[in-house]
Amino acid sequence: MALITYQNQMDIDFGAIQKIGAALKKNGITRPLICTDKGIIASGIYDALRLALPNEITATLFDETPGNPTEIAVNDAVKLYKSNSCDGVIAIGGGSSIDLGKGVALKTTHEGPIVNWSATNGGREKIGFVPPIIAIPTTAGTGSEVGGGSVIVTEDGQKVVIASPNLLPKLAICDPELTLGLPKHLTAATGMDAMAHCIEAYLTPVVNPPAAAIGLDGLERVVKYLKRAVDDGQDRDARWNMMMAASEGAMAFAKGLGAVHSMSHAVGALPELQAHHGTLNAVLLPTVLRFNADHVGDKYARLRQAMGLEEGADISDWISKFNSSLGLPANLAQMGVTDEMIPALAVHCMTDACHFTNPVQPTVKEYEEMYRESLGTI
Repeated sequence: MALITYQNQMDIDFGAIQKIGAALKKNGITRPLICTDKGIIASGIYDALRLALPNEITATLFDETPGNPTEIAVNDAVKLYKSNSCDGVIAIGGGSSIDLGKGVALKTTHEGPIVNWSATNGGREKIGFVPPIIAIPTTAGTGSEVGGGSVIVTEDGQKVVIASPNLLPKLAICDPELTLGLPKHLTAATGMDAMAHCIEAYLTPVVNPPAAAIGLDGLERVVKYLKRAVDDGQDRDARWNMMMAASEGAMAFAKGLGAVHSMSHAVGALPELQAHHGTLNAVLLPTVLRFNADHVGDKYARLRQAMGLEEGADISDWISKFNSSLGLPANLAQMGVTDEMIPALAVHCMTDACHFTNPVQPTVKEYEEMYRESLGTI
């Protein structure tokens, strides 16, 4: 039996940010908390939102979203939300700002630490009403704008997934205009995040044919348009298609994700590294694909078709070369991961929500071996 649900709306077009006034009115929001980061402020993107807001809207700004959103930052934003009597959330930025916005919405109506509401603690069934969220992505990668999931680093250093249909943004305003100035390295890293979502979602054993088909379509777009977007950030056709691919990746992972994300979440929880999630996924993807190869039936043949590769082509090798062409790191060592970190990282993977939907669940030893392969030491 397959439960198939796509509940929220996505408005994707150049200039879509002008729809914010109508979206606020439709959802009864008059005092939104805007969740974003300093980079969005400095880039001028926040100004585009501010100018699009109707005069009657009284907005409060929280711009302290860290690169990997933390429970501490969520709590700070919740205090601001409550002290200003806010009645909804606008999350504008990359996946971090949107994930933080979901965390804020959750904790305005749910007491206790974030981990109480994590996916592995049955949060999907326990999470009830939250204030309305409107998501405005400024990167083309996480797809958090069309998903009900959020990844938060807890106060004790865990990186946990919270997920519920109630955390779905009421509207995703996807304006490719906002991505035209995205630097090359962020375009590459967030684009590979979208690729990882599309591939991992397709490979999970969960039965959801529409999600699988969406993932394959998103993968095809990433292969065709990501390099174009990196080479020419003003390529409007490439930017539109990458924004669509990112959203498709999130729609696809209604099927779940896999060991790439388990491993990425573990590294991303290390505060001393501040490792970018999409970059981690790009580096880890070839290794995990090699590990999964014997456990996915004929699915790699369909991946090759979507990617435009010849029959029998090595997908892992192709992705490694593609990463290099995008200017991304070749291994985890270049991102600061050391061999001494690996045992603890492998243990962290075993309780990550994405571990349980990998085609086969790795053991601690197998995670250690994959980390060392990705590190470049074996």
